[in-house]
Amino acid sequence: MVDVPALVAQAREGRPRAVARLISLVEGASPQLREVMAALAPLTGNAYVVGLTGSPGVGKSTSTSALVTAYRRAGKRVGVLAVDPSSPFSGGALLGDRVRMSEHASDPGVYIRSMATRGHLGGLAWSAPQAIRVLDAAGCDVILVETVGVGQSEVEIAGQADTSVVLLAPGMGDGIQAAKAGILEIGDVYVVNKADRDGADATARELNHMLGLGEARGPGDWRPPIVKTVAARGEGVDEVVEALEKHRAWMEEHGVLAERRKARAAREVETITITALRERIGDLHGDRRLDALAERIATGALDPYAASDELLASLTGN
Repeated sequence: MVDVPALVAQAREGRPRAVARLISLVEGASPQLREVMAALAPLTGNAYVVGLTGSPGVGKSTSTSALVTAYRRAGKRVGVLAVDPSSPFSGGALLGDRVRMSEHASDPGVYIRSMATRGHLGGLAWSAPQAIRVLDAAGCDVILVETVGVGQSEVEIAGQADTSVVLLAPGMGDGIQAAKAGILEIGDVYVVNKADRDGADATARELNHMLGLGEARGPGDWRPPIVKTVAARGEGVDEVVEALEKHRAWMEEHGVLAERRKARAAREVETITITALRERIGDLHGDRRLDALAERIATGALDPYAASDELLASLTGN
């Protein structure tokens, strides 16, 4: 058994091994997970969570690394959750070495963790919300969450971040990609990376046009800016940080930040509850209650929805 209070205290002191151990407990769905979350709850709510997403090859890891440099220059403690595809053999993160962020590996003010999706759709690992909570409690001022390369359904980051950054690059068909997939709906800040390439201005113009075709915004509504960067050289990164800070200030002024965090907490509770219920239902295979309901459905004496209601009532005691 792990001494959770001691581990949390060490994480608060900035000890990376303690943070790593806590996240491992989260990823492994440890029996002590409830104790960990209870200990962390009073310590959370201070970190600014920024999600970065975009198609494969747009430079998400390079951009994340450049943002870490910028925030460290401002004296901020930074946590990075880099969500990668899972290995089909071990289930671990395929890009777990985070080569492009190696320059920050020895910085005590930076914590970098790779997490595997383990088959979870949406571009995030299922345990990402709890891992974000660990980094928040460990004293990170900013948490950067880099998702798996986004596709038509992998837009879950919008529900986990305070601010969502969508990265695009010229010459990658991102205009077409942005027109579908809900990408235009989730971005708070848009970044056209690799802006030294031909077509960067055209990509920015096309994106600006598409955003203009979106839902109408009132005078006080947030209008997502489009920032051009060359992350590999650090160009335009300060402008991205400026855009992020402006969005944070706007959210705080209009009460949006509190609402987003409340909605995030509600989704987290819903996910935990549904998972627990699914596990209980899984334990019913071969159970006489399920067999009896199935037999009544098969003979036409009961419909599946009524059977589901009966099963839920028996599981919840209602």
